Amino acid sequence: MKQKVKNLSIENARITYKNFSGAASQFNKEGDRNFAVVLDQDLALQLQAEGWNVKFPKPDERWENPEEDPRTPTLPVEVSYKAIPPKVIVINGEGGVKTRLGEAEVGTLDWAQIERIDLVINPYLWEVNGKSGIKAYLGAIYVTIVSDPFVERYGI
Repeated sequence: MKQKVKNLSIENARITYKNFSGAASQFNKEGDRNFAVVLDQDLALQLQAEGWNVKFPKPDERWENPEEDPRTPTLPVEVSYKAIPPKVIVINGEGGVKTRLGEAEVGTLDWAQIERIDLVINPYLWEVNGKSGIKAYLGAIYVTIVSDPFVERYGI
């Protein structure tokens, strides 16, 4: 598997399963920071064909017609500070104040009211015991948060 895979850039992305703080849960080990990007069907199928770890919702009997199922595929993304730390920029929606978050502050995104996200995902090609794939790591994320009416007044 010596293919070259480009970074994946997604504008106006929708994310779910936010765990920027790395909190332990039923689905997460303590210290594992991650989230999932919601994908449209076409992009999901393209990424899956390239070897990315795309997750598709399992069939659900609540939806008689699969076309009516509102659930969409997702791509799990790791947020790691072990090798190359991701660039995490938070932008205040109205004032445009930009703040770079480090590892200690990135967990605040778990509770942020998000207006818009643009992100860059770095691929990591792996191969173990004859199996291979592409794992998604956060390279950069630009998060515009819902404006607070007092941010400009207090310069925060």
